[in-house]
Amino acid sequence: MVTEQDVRRSALALPATTEKPSYGTPGFRVRDKLFARLRDADTLVVFVADLSEKDALIASAPDRYFTTPHYDGYASVLVRLSEVGVEDLADILLESWRVRAPARLVAEFDAS
Repeated sequence: MVTEQDVRRSALALPATTEKPSYGTPGFRVRDKLFARLRDADTLVVFVADLSEKDALIASAPDRYFTTPHYDGYASVLVRLSEVGVEDLADILLESWRVRAPARLVAEFDAS
């Protein structure tokens, strides 16, 4: 299972990322904009582009992605860490980072 340390390592490897608590759990921000946070030991909250992407992720892998009523109407999805590997985690975090990072920073990242 992916651990909190794996999440931290993958998130902090992304440009302009810092760790700051969010609702009492580790949160990861790009230029002070939250892009991921650990909800509990097995659940990561990440952002997606829009609600249709959220619905598509949940439909494609309901064992991996889910939501709760608290997140209804928000372009964010919950990820079961027990259902992802470290490489998948890095991809999930990168996609969330891309959604929340300033366009200029994303363009610089893509150019490098």
